[in-house]
Amino acid sequence: DEMRSNQESARELRALIPGTYDGFVQMHRATFADGELSTKTKELIAVAIAVADKCDGCIAAHTRNAVRAGANEQEFAEMLGVAIDMMGGPGTVYGPRAWQAYTEFKADQSG
Repeated sequence: DEMRSNQESARELRALIPGTYDGFVQMHRATFADGELSTKTKELIAVAIAVADKCDGCIAAHTRNAVRAGANEQEFAEMLGVAIDMMGGPGTVYGPRAWQAYTEFKADQSG
């Protein structure tokens, strides 16, 4: 399984360069903390960027975080509309991928 193999590789790499990963985690926590922009808004921005960058792992992680931060269905759909508008055709491929992740994470949260 490609995802599992990637996770194993990430663990190996993290063991070799822990300072880099620790720094990234620290930056991530500071970036996504509530401020003038809420954590929810920041996660929605991150999903839009992940869609634009066509990063499936990023889409999954930030969609999960957006759901946890309280992003509702309409907010998420409208954010994807902006991503599609800005990207054109590729947005119509990766936007639905993010929507699928949203509906799955939302269902898990509700269950």
